[in-house]
Amino acid sequence: MSTPKTEPSFTGRSGPGLLLRAALPAIPGVNALPGVKKTGVAYEELGLTREPVVLERDAVDAYAELCGFPIKDTVPLPYPHMLAFPLHMALMSSPDFPSPAMGMVHIENSISGYRPITVGEAVAVTATVGQPEPHPVGKAYRFLTVATVDGEVVWESTSTYLVRGKRNPDVIWASDFAEVDPSGPVFPLRADLGRRYAKVAGDYNPIHLYPLTAKALGFKRQIAHGMWTKARCIAALENRLPGAVRVDVAFKKPVFLPSSVAFGSLKHLDGYDFSLHKRGSDTLHLVGRTTAL
Repeated sequence: MSTPKTEPSFTGRSGPGLLLRAALPAIPGVNALPGVKKTGVAYEELGLTREPVVLERDAVDAYAELCGFPIKDTVPLPYPHMLAFPLHMALMSSPDFPSPAMGMVHIENSISGYRPITVGEAVAVTATVGQPEPHPVGKAYRFLTVATVDGEVVWESTSTYLVRGKRNPDVIWASDFAEVDPSGPVFPLRADLGRRYAKVAGDYNPIHLYPLTAKALGFKRQIAHGMWTKARCIAALENRLPGAVRVDVAFKKPVFLPSSVAFGSLKHLDGYDFSLHKRGSDTLHLVGRTTAL
């Protein structure tokens, strides 16, 4: 195995161009071109570091409003994922990363906030990914992201992506989250939610944009971003969460747009269990838990 490969810095931005680059390895013929072709080189860890980015008021407020958070001088807990997402896409697009980015499914996400991050602070982000783990229906990659302010670790996350492939019937992949009755608020979701979230988050995956682009990738119509659904659940609990907290979720069924979803939460010793269901249905979209740190 090679030694860990980490690029010194990443200054690119998320957007349609980054998604196009990520799609190239999945296009026959194009995937054989230099710089696109997967190298097949063994690695222990791939990583990228993004130089400090000042968290601007307008960008934070736009994200907060779209995801249901109050406007404050501190950023919403999931907000640093906006800085991490371009790193994830760049790593997936690397010739050294063995799987094409298109077709990877975000199945789990864990965020740990060690203290509130203030608007105006400069946040540096490093993302790394190691070897895949066997999954019952393929393999899964865990992308670890660490955010720092002046060298202090203030935020971490683990995003788990599934690549469907060879089945592994002996592998068990299960979470211990408790499904909660959807007795809380109902959130009506507009058809353009994916496009509005793409503008603030930079995730222009076609499955989130229009019925036609979603159908081209196997969905009956566009779906909400998983990280929007997580953010909306956190926003529903925001005023009950401590300053240092971990929030873990598993993404289940996609949320088709437009639709309405129902939230539910239940207090436990160290935080809350919560779920997001399709309104008036047993369809489970997301299940998760908060834990005080």
